[in-house]
Amino acid sequence: MIDYELMPQTIKDFIFYLEVVLGKSKSTTYEYILDLANFFRYMKILKCDLPKGTKLHDVTIHDIDVAFVAQITLADIYEYFYYCREKRGNGSKSIARKMSSLRMYFKYMTQRMHLLSSNPMENVETPSLPKTLPKYLTLEESTELLRAVKSSRRDYAILTVFLNCGLRLAELVSLDLKDIKNEYVVVTGKGNKQRTIHLNPACRDAIDDYIAHERPTEGLKDPEALFISRNKCRISRRAVQNIVDKYLKLAGLDERNLSTHKLRHTAATLMHRHGHVDIRVLQEILGHENLGTTQIYTHVDSETIKEASMSNPLSKVRRKNSDE
Repeated sequence: MIDYELMPQTIKDFIFYLEVVLGKSKSTTYEYILDLANFFRYMKILKCDLPKGTKLHDVTIHDIDVAFVAQITLADIYEYFYYCREKRGNGSKSIARKMSSLRMYFKYMTQRMHLLSSNPMENVETPSLPKTLPKYLTLEESTELLRAVKSSRRDYAILTVFLNCGLRLAELVSLDLKDIKNEYVVVTGKGNKQRTIHLNPACRDAIDDYIAHERPTEGLKDPEALFISRNKCRISRRAVQNIVDKYLKLAGLDERNLSTHKLRHTAATLMHRHGHVDIRVLQEILGHENLGTTQIYTHVDSETIKEASMSNPLSKVRRKNSDE
């Protein structure tokens, strides 16, 4: 964990801007803190006369000021990313995230606060990321996952909501009783933006059954929370991840290296493939700001590709044997 109070004022001001002005979540801003802290630690090793062999995590950065930041050059930034790749083993995705954090920070320092005369990140190109199809469960595998729940009404409701509504993990654990409104659920997503998702009969029945027969009502530490833990608190992200892992294993699907986010992928894929949901409607359901993010769910499986190939009228035309 990184102590926010030990961060330099320049980072504190930036984080305040992200949370208050841009409405970024605590988890998102923590990623910025982590990225910026490691970057400035490396800059101090690079530019200051620190003892030889000083470890990155031992470097303090509370004394970094605008004058120090102004010294950072494009060459320094390239050296840092070389270090991330070669010494820390970061892949393209991790480096792209770090670049995004630095790009946002230096843009804030130059264009928003006018504390720097130039932006060293301005000409840094983000590494190209391989486009991979999201992992997801098939309709049959999704059914097997639900069947693996034998007794817990809460766990069944959690899996049902994941597979039918496509919620993010943070969105699911933050659900309150008041968010359930007859046939709809009000979801608070990234940037505290709310969206309304229709609850189909399976979701409605699973939630009603859990509330009526299993959800505790006395001694709750968070009485507004929808999903309650054994300790009578709002269920944690880690607890939900453990629940998903448990039933994936029981259903014989754990070798697929799946996760709670893969259940979100599953919901989106099933809605698009079997429900023929329009891509823009899917964008609204998933809470994506960018349509391009949603378009990953328009992928087709190998069976569909096979069917398309077989439908070609030339598929049965073969070369005649020359001896005939």
